[in-house]
Amino acid sequence: MKSFPFFEIEQDKNVAILYLNKPEKRNAMDWSFWRDLPLAIDFINQEPSIHAYIIAARGKSFSTGLDLDHFFNEFGSLIQGELGDGREKLYHLILTMQKGINAVYNSPKPSVALIQKHCIGGGLDLISACDVRYSTKDAVFSLREAKVGIVADMGSLQRLPSIIGGGNTKELALTGKDIDADEALRMGLVTKVTADYETLFQEGLKTAHEIAENPTLVVRGVKQVLNYGVGKSIDDSLNYVAVWNSSMLDSKDFRAAIQGFRERKRPYFNLETRRTEN
Repeated sequence: MKSFPFFEIEQDKNVAILYLNKPEKRNAMDWSFWRDLPLAIDFINQEPSIHAYIIAARGKSFSTGLDLDHFFNEFGSLIQGELGDGREKLYHLILTMQKGINAVYNSPKPSVALIQKHCIGGGLDLISACDVRYSTKDAVFSLREAKVGIVADMGSLQRLPSIIGGGNTKELALTGKDIDADEALRMGLVTKVTADYETLFQEGLKTAHEIAENPTLVVRGVKQVLNYGVGKSIDDSLNYVAVWNSSMLDSKDFRAAIQGFRERKRPYFNLETRRTEN
């Protein structure tokens, strides 16, 4: 359907599948990953027939994280810049790299991450920005940056505490250790573990379609309210959702739900976008 140097996008009805597509390097993240991820997410955001999306990976591993060799060859002069001018350029490079994973987190369309084998460093940053995470039994997760002399700067330190708690985040970040799928499930990093990739993909696709069948306005609202609530008080979050519903509650899909309830029929949501698909 749509491809970028690092990514390939396919569509199954109203669900997009965004593949990391460098299987020969276990989807290690070279510059094309950081450059093109915002473009890929923008494509998904702008396509009205897509209501939810999956992030998956071709090959044996989800991702082994930052391609350190490629990155140092490409940006070594910035990394080792001695003067403030060079340090400022490195600062702006880091902010540019953050844009893609931020785009996943801020996308109005929910995302389901499907992880097999390695999910290291930048791979963990990426899945921490997703809304739902499933993995295979053989998956291994690591906030590896401490072991290669880097403070993780692509979002794991900011997003993981609300997913797995502050204590678990500190342990992973300070040790850089690996954890298996069972431990990830116990922590709440993933919510489902499957025996193999085929089962993983089918389970992820089923969930993405279940999300996509719900009213798009409501799905956007749920994600926005949940994201807003991170780090906020319950009172602030309750006020925010009250403002949201007072503004958005009376939608075409809400009226369809009321009509379906009265007629004892299943409501037909997203009618306008479904028409564009036919």
